[in-house]
Amino acid sequence: MSTSKAAGGGDDESGSRLRELAATVGAEIAGHDLIPDDRESIAARLRHWADEERCELVLTSGGTGFSPSDVTPEATREVIEREAPGIAEALRQAAQPHTPHWMLSRGVAGIRGSTLIINLPGSPASIVQSGEAIAAALPHATALLRGAPTRH
Repeated sequence: MSTSKAAGGGDDESGSRLRELAATVGAEIAGHDLIPDDRESIAARLRHWADEERCELVLTSGGTGFSPSDVTPEATREVIEREAPGIAEALRQAAQPHTPHWMLSRGVAGIRGSTLIINLPGSPASIVQSGEAIAAALPHATALLRGAPTRH
């Protein structure tokens, strides 16, 4: 989510890092969007990827801070049915060694149907750092959501 990048203001490095993260956990990339920081637009795209495309995992980047335009968590909460607070906590913990502002991230994670939606920070470096913290758990999480047999 980036109003400036969606308007053509530079390369979407964060989107590239999200695709790399998805690939590291064995996910097939169904597509990607670059949209402005608009709550209704974000919620609509999350519903699209979860309900129409039936993606197992939806990763977002940006819009998780304190700026008035940072509305990704609110849009996500609007569409999820259950929160996955441990994932959001792990993302914040992963940021702690890298920035004194780690606690200002408001990103959430949650479940809509059988889709796991995760809000990651907007910084490309932060996506890599936080992605490393959650990557090992994502295949297990998506397997549980699709009802696949798993080892507990």
